[in-house]
Amino acid sequence: MTRLLIAASGTGGHLFPALSVAEAVEADGPVRWLGVPDRLEASLVPERFGLITVKAGGLQGRGLKKLVQLTRLLLASISVRRVIQRESIDAVFTTGGYIAAPAILAARWCGIPVVLHESNAIPGRVTRLLGRLCDAVAIGLPAAAQRIPGSRPIITGTPVRSAFLTRQPLPEWVPQGDGPLLVVMGGSQGAVGLNRMVRAIVPNLLGQGCRVVHLTGGSDPEINQLRHPNLAERRFSDDIPGLLQHADLAISRAGAGSLSELAVCATPTVLVPFPQAADRHQDANASCAASFGAAVIVHQHDPDHPVLANTIERLLGARLGHPNADPHLLQQMQQGMEQLAERNADQQLACLLQQLKG
Repeated sequence: MTRLLIAASGTGGHLFPALSVAEAVEADGPVRWLGVPDRLEASLVPERFGLITVKAGGLQGRGLKKLVQLTRLLLASISVRRVIQRESIDAVFTTGGYIAAPAILAARWCGIPVVLHESNAIPGRVTRLLGRLCDAVAIGLPAAAQRIPGSRPIITGTPVRSAFLTRQPLPEWVPQGDGPLLVVMGGSQGAVGLNRMVRAIVPNLLGQGCRVVHLTGGSDPEINQLRHPNLAERRFSDDIPGLLQHADLAISRAGAGSLSELAVCATPTVLVPFPQAADRHQDANASCAASFGAAVIVHQHDPDHPVLANTIERLLGARLGHPNADPHLLQQMQQGMEQLAERNADQQLACLLQQLKG
């Protein structure tokens, strides 16, 4: 029996893969969850995993600020060490972020195995600095392997929620009909720039018979200003698996979690990387998908620029009945997504943890 401590905090990109791993290893022994107070894990982590919180922060800054942060890191590592000892933890699994650094250091201090999962093509700061201290660094995208010197990278893919791996129905609230279905995901925090690009082309697409589902995120100020029977705008949805499985085409940011979900659903996608992402890691994620032929990249631009409109017209042309349109484009992108997908990433990670413990 393995007693596992999962350290994951903050964003869905850190939490959802860790939840998948927790569910995969739960039968092998108790799981404890390490997080940060007042973050997303407080509402997402099931009670059965026993959430434990410690104060942790980043490693940015210089001079006195850097010294303060290093002191907090040391104190957080001491707190995590106490958790490991009190709970008799056998191994640690972390998905990066603020909580990862004290978790890795405490695991080394206690002499137990630690596995770090890095989902992005450009590894984050913690992975670059502390990956060499881990027994293994599991990576979601092959491109990351060349960017983690001194570590032991293993390609596992990024786990997705189980609903993405079984066929789901199309939600009843989605516009019905025979027109192609375009699903737009603006991001959980909102993506105003992307949303404005999309809204500039939606009237034309609706006029051609396209059905559009636009998930705007929480901070969008223009939601529901356009009304049309073939348009559904929502801030959020719990029906993402069904939407992506039935979509003819998606438009999405290029976060690693979203990319993994799109891949296992084999959804052809136009990726619009978030231009302010740290180290431009979304550009690297998008490039990885494009190298498989799974996606087309459109960089964020002014709404009146025709690049996105031209791209959608080209990809959906055959479905919209345009003469001379290539009918094989979407099928080729589906095949690329299937090649990119890792459908058993959670099981691979569970086996890796078991091997290291054994």
